[in-house]
Amino acid sequence: MNVQLINGQFSPEDAIGIITQMVHVKIKYHENKIHGLSNEEDIKSRESKIKRLQKELFEVRNEIIAKKGKVKMDAIINIG
Repeated sequence: MNVQLINGQFSPEDAIGIITQMVHVKIKYHENKIHGLSNEEDIKSRESKIKRLQKELFEVRNEIIAKKGKVKMDAIINIG
């Protein structure tokens, strides 16, 4: 089963806004999980994931800003 989340062309500002909101949801998910954990290894793993998401968001924002014109985006969640 698939869930189509994004499919279309967006202005750079809209593309950045959509991606930023989606990444923030994922970061919030990991932060909420951290608050319920007591295992230091799991906490460090989630903190590492948050840092990776923040880095990727920074990089994709820079890439979108460098491009001119519309940004084509496609995001599907595959559930198997």
